Amino acid sequence: MKIIRYYLPATIWILMVLYVCTIPGEKIPSSPFFEKIHMDKIVHFGLFGGTVFLLCLGVYLQKRELSKFTLTIIALSASFYGLAIEYIQKYVAIHRSFDMSDVAADTVGAIAGIIAFNLVRKWWLK
Repeated sequence: MKIIRYYLPATIWILMVLYVCTIPGEKIPSSPFFEKIHMDKIVHFGLFGGTVFLLCLGVYLQKRELSKFTLTIIALSASFYGLAIEYIQKYVAIHRSFDMSDVAADTVGAIAGIIAFNLVRKWWLK
Protein backbone atom coordinates (compact mmCIF):
# COMPACT_ATOMS: atom_id res chain seq x y z
CA MET A 1 0.00 0.00 0.00
CA LYS A 2 3.00 2.33 0.25
CA ILE A 3 3.09 2.58 -3.55
CA ILE A 4 -0.27 4.39 -3.56
CA ARG A 5 1.28 7.48 -2.01
CA TYR A 6 3.43 8.02 -5.10
CA TYR A 7 0.55 7.84 -7.56
CA LEU A 8 -2.40 9.21 -5.58
CA PRO A 9 -1.95 12.81 -6.82
CA ALA A 10 -1.73 11.63 -10.44
CA THR A 11 -4.74 9.33 -10.01
CA ILE A 12 -6.86 12.11 -8.54
CA TRP A 13 -5.70 14.46 -11.31
CA ILE A 14 -6.51 11.92 -14.06
CA LEU A 15 -10.02 11.40 -12.67
CA MET A 16 -10.49 15.17 -12.41
CA VAL A 17 -9.42 15.52 -16.07
CA LEU A 18 -12.03 12.94 -17.08
CA TYR A 19 -14.71 14.80 -15.11
CA VAL A 20 -13.80 18.23 -16.48
CA CYS A 21 -13.65 16.97 -20.05
CA THR A 22 -17.03 15.24 -19.89
CA ILE A 23 -19.25 17.73 -18.08
CA PRO A 24 -22.17 18.84 -20.27
CA GLY A 25 -21.30 21.55 -22.76
CA GLU A 26 -23.86 24.02 -21.46
CA LYS A 27 -22.18 24.03 -18.02
CA ILE A 28 -18.90 25.27 -19.48
CA PRO A 29 -18.51 29.04 -19.11
CA SER A 30 -18.15 30.84 -22.39
CA SER A 31 -17.33 34.35 -23.47
CA PRO A 32 -16.05 35.97 -26.66
CA PHE A 33 -12.77 36.70 -24.85
CA PHE A 34 -12.23 33.03 -23.98
CA GLU A 35 -13.00 32.01 -27.54
CA LYS A 36 -10.63 34.64 -28.91
CA ILE A 37 -7.68 33.36 -26.85
CA HIS A 38 -8.66 29.70 -27.38
CA MET A 39 -9.05 29.10 -23.66
CA ASP A 40 -10.24 25.55 -24.37
CA LYS A 41 -6.84 24.67 -25.87
CA ILE A 42 -4.98 26.30 -22.97
CA VAL A 43 -7.03 24.21 -20.53
CA HIS A 44 -6.29 21.00 -22.47
CA PHE A 45 -2.60 21.90 -22.54
CA GLY A 46 -2.54 22.39 -18.76
CA LEU A 47 -4.62 19.33 -17.92
CA PHE A 48 -2.43 16.93 -19.89
CA GLY A 49 0.80 18.66 -18.97
CA GLY A 50 -0.23 18.19 -15.34
CA THR A 51 -1.08 14.55 -15.97
CA VAL A 52 2.37 13.79 -17.37
CA PHE A 53 4.14 15.83 -14.72
CA LEU A 54 2.38 14.07 -11.84
CA LEU A 55 2.88 10.60 -13.34
CA CYS A 56 6.58 11.29 -13.91
CA LEU A 57 6.91 12.61 -10.37
CA GLY A 58 5.26 9.48 -8.97
CA VAL A 59 7.56 7.15 -10.89
CA TYR A 60 10.64 9.17 -10.01
CA LEU A 61 9.83 9.38 -6.30
CA GLN A 62 9.15 5.65 -6.18
CA LYS A 63 12.18 4.46 -8.17
CA ARG A 64 14.59 7.43 -7.91
CA GLU A 65 15.12 7.23 -11.65
CA LEU A 66 13.16 7.77 -14.83
CA SER A 67 14.39 6.64 -18.23
CA LYS A 68 13.72 8.39 -21.53
CA PHE A 69 11.72 5.32 -22.55
CA THR A 70 9.46 5.66 -19.50
CA LEU A 71 9.04 9.39 -20.15
CA THR A 72 8.02 8.60 -23.72
CA ILE A 73 5.52 5.92 -22.63
CA ILE A 74 3.97 8.29 -20.09
CA ALA A 75 3.62 11.09 -22.67
CA LEU A 76 2.18 8.73 -25.30
CA SER A 77 -0.25 7.28 -22.75
CA ALA A 78 -1.44 10.76 -21.80
CA SER A 79 -1.88 11.66 -25.47
CA PHE A 80 -3.92 8.51 -26.11
CA TYR A 81 -5.94 9.28 -22.96
CA GLY A 82 -6.73 12.67 -24.53
CA LEU A 83 -7.80 10.96 -27.75
CA ALA A 84 -9.99 8.54 -25.79
CA ILE A 85 -11.63 11.45 -23.99
CA GLU A 86 -12.43 13.06 -27.33
CA TYR A 87 -14.25 9.87 -28.37
CA ILE A 88 -16.08 9.87 -25.03
CA GLN A 89 -17.09 13.47 -25.73
CA LYS A 90 -18.32 12.49 -29.18
CA TYR A 91 -20.32 9.41 -28.24
CA VAL A 92 -21.17 9.69 -24.52
CA ALA A 93 -20.96 13.23 -23.14
CA ILE A 94 -23.88 15.60 -23.53
CA HIS A 95 -23.38 18.55 -25.92
CA ARG A 96 -19.69 17.82 -26.44
CA SER A 97 -17.91 17.00 -29.66
CA PHE A 98 -14.75 15.43 -31.03
CA ASP A 99 -12.06 18.00 -31.78
CA MET A 100 -8.69 16.94 -33.16
CA SER A 101 -7.18 20.29 -32.16
CA ASP A 102 -7.93 19.34 -28.54
CA VAL A 103 -5.91 16.16 -29.06
CA ALA A 104 -3.07 18.30 -30.45
CA ALA A 105 -3.25 20.57 -27.38
CA ASP A 106 -3.23 17.46 -25.15
CA THR A 107 -0.14 16.14 -26.91
CA VAL A 108 1.73 19.44 -26.74
CA GLY A 109 0.74 19.66 -23.07
CA ALA A 110 2.11 16.15 -22.50
CA ILE A 111 5.43 17.18 -24.02
CA ALA A 112 5.44 20.31 -21.85
CA GLY A 113 4.79 18.08 -18.82
CA ILE A 114 8.00 16.18 -19.61
CA ILE A 115 9.93 19.42 -19.95
CA ALA A 116 8.49 20.74 -16.68
CA PHE A 117 9.32 17.49 -14.88
CA ASN A 118 12.89 17.51 -16.21
CA LEU A 119 13.34 21.09 -14.99
CA VAL A 120 11.97 20.23 -11.55
CA ARG A 121 14.16 17.12 -11.39
CA LYS A 122 17.23 19.14 -12.37
CA TRP A 123 16.62 22.00 -9.95
CA TRP A 124 14.96 20.38 -6.91
CA LEU A 125 15.00 16.58 -6.99
CA LYS A 126 18.66 15.69 -6.72
